[in-house]
Amino acid sequence: MPHAPNSRHIDLRFLEGPRSRWSEFLSVVSIAGEFIRGFRQLHFVGPCVTFFGSARFKEDHPYYEATRELAQRIGRVGFTIMTGGGPGIMEAANRGARDVGARSVGCNIVLPHEQYANPYLDISLTFERFFVRKVLLLKYSICFVVMPGGAGTLDELFETITLIQTGKVEDFPILLYGKDYWAPMLAQLDRMIAEGTIGQKELDFVFVADSIEEATTLLQQRLVAMWQERERRKDKPKWWFLEPRLRPPTPAR
Repeated sequence: MPHAPNSRHIDLRFLEGPRSRWSEFLSVVSIAGEFIRGFRQLHFVGPCVTFFGSARFKEDHPYYEATRELAQRIGRVGFTIMTGGGPGIMEAANRGARDVGARSVGCNIVLPHEQYANPYLDISLTFERFFVRKVLLLKYSICFVVMPGGAGTLDELFETITLIQTGKVEDFPILLYGKDYWAPMLAQLDRMIAEGTIGQKELDFVFVADSIEEATTLLQQRLVAMWQERERRKDKPKWWFLEPRLRPPTPAR
């Protein structure tokens, strides 16, 4: 598993306004390097279903258990499970993939408190910048499962909604798990619709489930259609790009 970048080397001055031209140039080169590394590692992993959710739920929490079971069901039919690579909900999803022998991918982030990658990853990447990580989590996914989470989960959820709403990506389904947990946010969305700041049709791709069975039913037909479309466009490694054949996922234990 690749070693994570040292958190002491995080560029904390990047967003503090103008710096020297040389410093800005080096930042652009570093950002491009992160994207290129991510593109090369993830080009052949799909189709992926990405799970978002809190890093703070422990193994005995009901949301952890639900995430693991739902990832098992999705992974069992052939999808790659992708997460932010850390603990909590991310670990549960990657663990569910490992349970059934599905490919398990994590895009981790360097944080000052050192968020280490969970042990259930076939492919593990670590990034210094949140925006690079989010682009890669979105780029290789055809569906998003959003479990209960905090500010980071809401950031990922609303950025995904915005990209779909504005036509920057296709209208891939977003499944929110936990009706009670998401009820206040859904009420706010209803208020936004009533005020005219967002349209009802713009949220047609958002679904809410309260059980594994309900989530499976909501995802089943949509994922099958997207799988078929992705398979028609699937690329293969090219020797002239020095692209190795993707190693198979770790077998279920």
